[in-house]
Amino acid sequence: MKRTIVPAVLVFFSFISGASAQVDATRSDLQKLLGTWRLVSYVGEEVVSGARSDVMGPHPSGYINYGPDGRMIVLIVGSERKKPVGPIATQEEAQELIRSMLAYAGTYTVDGTAKTVTHQVEISWDQSRTGTSQVRTYRVDGERLTLVTQPSNDPATGKKTVRTLVWQRMN
Repeated sequence: MKRTIVPAVLVFFSFISGASAQVDATRSDLQKLLGTWRLVSYVGEEVVSGARSDVMGPHPSGYINYGPDGRMIVLIVGSERKKPVGPIATQEEAQELIRSMLAYAGTYTVDGTAKTVTHQVEISWDQSRTGTSQVRTYRVDGERLTLVTQPSNDPATGKKTVRTLVWQRMN
């Protein structure tokens, strides 16, 4: 009887310590992601051709925030946006402004072992993402955060791409 208990106890404690290490990695990475980050670059790579391009122009602007309450929000606008001519945007101007932005909010979870952050989208600028889970791999290098999408259809072009976003921590 004692011979079977000892291996079972060892397996149990190795499982617990492994799970504990996984939880510690996730907590540590979660702490690294918290706060507000400013967009530095947003590059897409077409899956089929490998062609790379600036997704929203050469100098897009944007912010992403990961809160300690498990909520996140992101807003990105293209670098080529034009202010409406008059005090109220025409229908064409309004459509162009909508096409040159990306915004959504919801909750997020972090997997420190897989190095992924999943955005559970509750509201979105175009409704196509509302109710979806957007998985990103992440890397934090000092004050820089890199998020990489899974291969998916680019909301602006419809082409299957992998998009890489680089963010700078706001102080």
